[in-house]
Amino acid sequence: MSADLWLVVGLGNPGPSYAGNRHNAGFMVLDVLAARAGGKFKAHRSRAEVVEGRLAGTRVVLAKPRTYMNESGGPVKGLRDFFKVPLERLVVVHDELDIPYGAIRLKQGGGDNGHNGLRSITKSLGDKDYPRVRFGVGRPPGRMDPAAFVLKDFAAAERKDLDLNVERAADAVEALLAGGLAVAQNTFHAS
Repeated sequence: MSADLWLVVGLGNPGPSYAGNRHNAGFMVLDVLAARAGGKFKAHRSRAEVVEGRLAGTRVVLAKPRTYMNESGGPVKGLRDFFKVPLERLVVVHDELDIPYGAIRLKQGGGDNGHNGLRSITKSLGDKDYPRVRFGVGRPPGRMDPAAFVLKDFAAAERKDLDLNVERAADAVEALLAGGLAVAQNTFHAS
């Protein structure tokens, strides 16, 4: 095992038509982290794009699966096996409907709450006890189908704060890497 290496995976859908979607919040956060690590994403044989570098004083592999959201598990398992990262050092960054827009929450394990990316990862790994950084996108208005809502771009009012919120989520990932889950939760759950 690479005991000092972290694998941070951002969830999203590939391609320009999905780039601004709420469901791609994980990809947005990973882009910020890659810039902070001074790297550019490169194709990896695990069907993901990766950046290897350092964040928060630790070695890290940043990854964005090149599959659609509901097939994220295969690339994540492939990366975990390739880099030999223990489950407690696999961080998944994803959008979360049950958190208000702009709120950042961290947790260890749990269910998938209807999130197809998490469901696929948990199924592929055979374990759900990995750390998560959840990017709040809020609930859909009225009777809009949640699946349709997450595949829409952030609204104009949300986009005003989007860059700031993505930066805060990246800060949360770095806080988790540097100080552990409890420290990161204390910092980001208070705000």
